[in-house]
Amino acid sequence: MGDSGSRGPLVGLKIVEMGAIGPVPMACRLLADLGADVLRLERSSDRAMAEAIGTGDMYTGRPAVALDLKDNGDIARARQVIAAADVVMEGFRPGVMERLGLGPDITLTDNPSLVFVRMTGWGQDGPLAQRAGHDINYISLTGGLHAVGEPGRKPVVPINLLGDFGGGAMFAVVGALAGVHAVRAGSPGHVVDAAMVDGASYLLSMTYSMLGAGRWVDQRGSNLLDGGAPFYDTFECADGGWVAVGALEPQFWAALVAGLGVDDLPPREDPSQWPALRARLTEVFLSRSRDEWAERFAGTDACVSPVLSLTEAPTHPAMVARGTFGLADGQARPAPAPRFAGFTTAPTAYGVTDVLARWPVEPSLVIELATRETTW
Repeated sequence: MGDSGSRGPLVGLKIVEMGAIGPVPMACRLLADLGADVLRLERSSDRAMAEAIGTGDMYTGRPAVALDLKDNGDIARARQVIAAADVVMEGFRPGVMERLGLGPDITLTDNPSLVFVRMTGWGQDGPLAQRAGHDINYISLTGGLHAVGEPGRKPVVPINLLGDFGGGAMFAVVGALAGVHAVRAGSPGHVVDAAMVDGASYLLSMTYSMLGAGRWVDQRGSNLLDGGAPFYDTFECADGGWVAVGALEPQFWAALVAGLGVDDLPPREDPSQWPALRARLTEVFLSRSRDEWAERFAGTDACVSPVLSLTEAPTHPAMVARGTFGLADGQARPAPAPRFAGFTTAPTAYGVTDVLARWPVEPSLVIELATRETTW
């Protein structure tokens, strides 16, 4: 059990975040929320881009230092800070850190126990390593983008969850923590190659396994878990809202049928009857509003839930009861996850004294402190 007064289970872990966009700030925000001591070395161009697209909040919760990585003096400062860290995480194209004089060949000499996490889209090597790209490009080569959508229609972009955050940030966090564990077990420092194309592919492990076993058709919207099955899909309601149905198992299907109050559904065991079953379910769900269906299935195991908007989700009673969302600067934000008994994982405000006590940083370089007013 942790000390309930500590910031989280990662307290004491020191991480240098090289300013970037996308998966690196997500990974470092998660690590900071879990108690790690993260210091961001920021370039003004990264912050400007984040503010322009409305993701500046991703950069809060940890102190930042402004450095000009084209200036030899600031490079020396960055090298000094990295030498005091357990982990450095960067998201530049391959070779950029080396050209800056901050590559693992130098930083691991300064700090032999350092875990050097390299977050890219295509990886540190291979024919695409130096190519530009974004989430949509990385997942398009994994098969993931092809698999999302309706049959006969174009692939649907699953926002940037699969590449940037699922296949990128989360694997960078795993790599960082695994590297730290190895170092603390007696291993020397590590270089971690975290590529979104690798992580997103790994997330498709079950899908590829089903494909290899002949249980998955390589056509979107035609399988058990991609909306192909009418008992695992979404349905429009009378008010234009939608419900999600996940009645896979027979007992859940029985609860669904009971809640619908109909007895003329085609057999679900026969895939040739799925079009007729979907048509009948569509007709039934259109007879009531979304919230009426949600109330009707409340307290049952029919696996029916309302499809909530981003503005509705934080106020849903289940989300409120768990504290899944909090308020940051008056706006709803997802709370830190996962949770650890005995630890508080809410972001803690830093002061200049705290920064200087934990990092070799001059006060004049500190441009932002983690003083966000947050309620969890």
